[in-house]
Amino acid sequence: MESSSRVVLKSKQSKHKREIKKIVIHSFIIILGIVMLYPLFWMVSSSFKQPSDIFNSVSFFPSEWTMDNYTQGWKGVSGYTFGLFFGNTLLIVVLAIIGNVMACSMAAYAFAKLKFKFKSILFALMLMTLMLPFHVTVIPQYIVFNHLDWINTYYPLVLPKFFAVEGFFVFLMVQFIRGIPNELVQAAEIDGCGKIKTYWYLILPLSIPALVTTMIFTFIWTWNDFFGQLLYISDIKLYTVALGLRMFLDSAGESAWGPMFAMSTLSLIPLFGVFIFFQKYLIEGITTGGLKG
Repeated sequence: MESSSRVVLKSKQSKHKREIKKIVIHSFIIILGIVMLYPLFWMVSSSFKQPSDIFNSVSFFPSEWTMDNYTQGWKGVSGYTFGLFFGNTLLIVVLAIIGNVMACSMAAYAFAKLKFKFKSILFALMLMTLMLPFHVTVIPQYIVFNHLDWINTYYPLVLPKFFAVEGFFVFLMVQFIRGIPNELVQAAEIDGCGKIKTYWYLILPLSIPALVTTMIFTFIWTWNDFFGQLLYISDIKLYTVALGLRMFLDSAGESAWGPMFAMSTLSLIPLFGVFIFFQKYLIEGITTGGLKG
């Protein structure tokens, strides 16, 4: 009886310790999440504050709610509204998504299922591009685009996507397509499908999670890109959201913090919407591609 009671007591104590441990871990995660999200909450709340209360008031909530920052911010700067900047950004994002999905999926299909000379060497070179810092290629790319007279156009931001320059997406899709059974490819060939039909009618439908993952990352990276857009675009008519937000900061005078925070809040809505709506496909594309590799 004593031994059994000791066992029961030890089990209760261990269960109690596990519960305390879970509470401590969950509390730490919640506090860490609040700390990480605080700048975002502060930016959103500041977008509804009066300009004089943004940095002078310690209160998290506005003392007087106002929508003037959104109306002023949407009017833009220099006569160009923020609607134009959103439209320009959306155009670049859509073209970049189309280019990455088409080119990277075709390159991945070739590396994963086709046989050709120097396949291993080319695949290794493609992987090496993942280790090459972006800033190493900036100057050579700028020289090439300048000779092509593409500066101050969207071509440097869009056209390279149609040539499978994103090694990360090619590698992601290669890992995913390798998981497709070769018997399906052989069956398609027996039914009379060539390389193109096999890619279009078999590979693409089965690679939807990887394609959606590519679309999401392309959307986020292109929407948030500032350096590339600042480097190649100088005409205000072609400005994107990232460059439009920069116009609110005046190094020589007073910066329009309220409108900038308001437009920054609006610029985050598409990102959150895309991530939340496609979260299921994003996780499936990454985990399945990694496991099948």
